[in-house]
Amino acid sequence: MFNFVRNHTRIIMVVLFLLVIPSFVLFGIDGYSRMNEGTGKVARVDGKNITQTEWDNAHRQEIDRLRAANPNIDLRMLDTPAMKYSTLERLVRDRVLAAAATNEHLVATDARLTAELQNDSTIASLRKPDGSLDMDLYRQLLARQGHTPESFEANVRADLSARQVLGGVVASGLASQAQSDLALGAFLEQREVQIARFSPADFASKINPTDADLEGYYKSHVAQYQAPESANIEYIVLDLASVKKSVPVSEQELKTYYDQNAAAFGTKEERRASHILINAPKGAPAAEREKAKAKAEELLAEIKKTPGSFAAVAKSSSQDDMSAPNGGDLGFFQSDKGIDPTISKTTYELAKKGDVSGVVESEFGYHIIELTDIKPAVIPSFQELRPKLEEQMRTEQAQRQFSEMGENFTNGVFEQPDSLQPVADKLKLPVQTANNVARAPATGASGALASSKFLSALFSSESLSKKRNTEAIEIGPNQLAAGRITQYTAAHAKPFAEVKDQVRAAFIKDRGAEMARKEGEARLAAWRAKPDSATTLPAPVVLSRENPHEQSAKLVEAVLRADATKPPVFVGVDLGLEGYAVTRVNKIVPRTAPAADVAAQELLRYEQVWGTAEAMAYYDMLKTRYKAEILVPTPSLELPVTAAER
Repeated sequence: MFNFVRNHTRIIMVVLFLLVIPSFVLFGIDGYSRMNEGTGKVARVDGKNITQTEWDNAHRQEIDRLRAANPNIDLRMLDTPAMKYSTLERLVRDRVLAAAATNEHLVATDARLTAELQNDSTIASLRKPDGSLDMDLYRQLLARQGHTPESFEANVRADLSARQVLGGVVASGLASQAQSDLALGAFLEQREVQIARFSPADFASKINPTDADLEGYYKSHVAQYQAPESANIEYIVLDLASVKKSVPVSEQELKTYYDQNAAAFGTKEERRASHILINAPKGAPAAEREKAKAKAEELLAEIKKTPGSFAAVAKSSSQDDMSAPNGGDLGFFQSDKGIDPTISKTTYELAKKGDVSGVVESEFGYHIIELTDIKPAVIPSFQELRPKLEEQMRTEQAQRQFSEMGENFTNGVFEQPDSLQPVADKLKLPVQTANNVARAPATGASGALASSKFLSALFSSESLSKKRNTEAIEIGPNQLAAGRITQYTAAHAKPFAEVKDQVRAAFIKDRGAEMARKEGEARLAAWRAKPDSATTLPAPVVLSRENPHEQSAKLVEAVLRADATKPPVFVGVDLGLEGYAVTRVNKIVPRTAPAADVAAQELLRYEQVWGTAEAMAYYDMLKTRYKAEILVPTPSLELPVTAAER
């Protein structure tokens, strides 16, 4: 099919032209737009639709953002239905807030936009030494994100406007110390309790299942004894490291390379200078600049009259507030960076230490410059640089070879899809094998077997059904891999005989938990009927959410939620496979009053939580006002199963 398309490109283009052009003639571009607007709706806000395409694009951008922030993140965790649905919820939220901002005439001013952009660390890194923004780098940065400066700044302005919708609500979340104390006092309340545990292990000796019991349990819980799908594979990897090993480098080539590049490996000459500046900005009136120049000429004459006085004159007369206290010292710098071009050029024109320039003009005013020190350029010898030169030369040659070999690799695995051997022979690559490979990377996997992208290609429907080569997959910088499945085993239930011991352990634990629950419930009923009969309970402990004493959250919550106004109170807690617990609540222990500074911090946190709660309530009201609705069903919250969990 692909070869037919390649060989008959012109015919295909003519057919497509004949099919598409009449459609535009009959319906027009607007007709196509209207048709597309009526399909793929996933949500609606303020009478305007959010389309499937908009949702897909937003989720793709979210994945790109998360990958940039966390390069090692598992992509399967990002592309689940639940994660994609959360992107849609954020998209709806943005539209609701934008509609509210528009209707309430909330607009971000130019000054607010400028301040926001100045606070962006990424944008700040693009500033030139003079503080101005490098617009070329700025445009390049935004272009990589699919923006122009205009579209990016419009988005930032819209975001700032939307923030104002909820910002005032959050900021108005005020609460009194009494409210904070009441809420936190209840939440952090302590209770003295005695806990009787009924563990499944205590009943294990009483459980003697027959083979029939175990087989019945196995059949009713067969989903717990599944062997995941797996495959035996063969694969080849082309990477820069292996190419480098095969690159020959002669001694003569190294010496030639040294002669051509030695200066780049050494250090350039550095010079240290001091200067005296008389301010006269480039746009200043001519009379002001002449006056500044005359002042500089006067200072130069003074320095020439009294050799060695440069630093003292700089301290008393230079108008550069940064360098004047240090006698005008500017430190060391190279000729092509780190200093104003006028100062750099003049410094490197001076012959020796102690030389003083004439009066020179820059855009800032008039300077007098003294050369105070010279660090000569240092170029290491060939023998010193030899290991580094060989490494760099091999790398450069390997990169050129890798580009050519990569093209042969990509074409070869596609053109001969039933075997990797021809490509391996041509490029002198070993064909590697691996057994019991799963769809997700195994713990500790490396190379191609650690690449989710490569494994996804291996387990694609075409690869599974036809056992053909995958396409060339980029598994890392300068790393390509291709593979094929030689044997595939679908997910299946493990035979009963293989998992019999696991089934026995699970059966005993299940039955033990059931017996523990029954025993615990019986004891609970007896103690509630006659509280004084609970004489075998262990020593009391004081439980709270801050200090659960290693008890489960479920037990702690049950204890703290119980009505303990008339103690003692008995609470039963079913802990599932961990058994059952009966807890006697003896009394409420008031929380110790916090210190003044802690109370102030708690009040601040309480106000933040209260403000957030009010903002959420306000947002829910806005969703109703602007008739926001999501038109696709909420997905289940099941997470993908990892290899370790299997």
